[in-house]
Amino acid sequence: MKLFSAKNIGGSLLGFVMLLGTVMVAGTTAQAQYPYPNQDQYRRQRDYERAQRERERQAEIERQRQERDRWNRDDQWNRNDDQWNRNDQWGRDNRGRRGRGWDGYGNYGGSYELRQTALNAGYNEGNKAGRNDRRSGRYDPTRSSAYRNATKDYNSRMGDRYAYQQYFRAAFENGYSDGYNGY
Repeated sequence: MKLFSAKNIGGSLLGFVMLLGTVMVAGTTAQAQYPYPNQDQYRRQRDYERAQRERERQAEIERQRQERDRWNRDDQWNRNDDQWNRNDQWGRDNRGRRGRGWDGYGNYGGSYELRQTALNAGYNEGNKAGRNDRRSGRYDPTRSSAYRNATKDYNSRMGDRYAYQQYFRAAFENGYSDGYNGY
């Protein structure tokens, strides 16, 4: 039996080359998965940044919660049924503040959009009516059809029409006064 035949040498050589190729390919695959020599440093940095973003997000949520609680706590002083806080005829509470956000208007409910739209439309219409009445010399804000209807720029998607009319009329009276007095 020939120990060193071409068949045996060729088969052994082929097996050795295949084993060597497998080892080389396995080494490059492992290197491709971990291209950086200090992979843990990058992983720690990424985890730290994630934790930092999460802490900032939680802090923002807590800040919003505290702001909401503060508004709710302050809003208790503005309710009409509060026995300790009866508003005077101008809507001021016993601390001298008026309405939600202390802007001089009461809190009749409704969304922010409803409130702001009604206040803007009411003030502008009142100012226009006040300027017209100043020219004629009569002071009567309730005479205006805009005051009676109080629906300019109202859209049912905003919410309650009654709340809109309350905001509108309050702003109309302020705008009328400013327009009549030349402001």
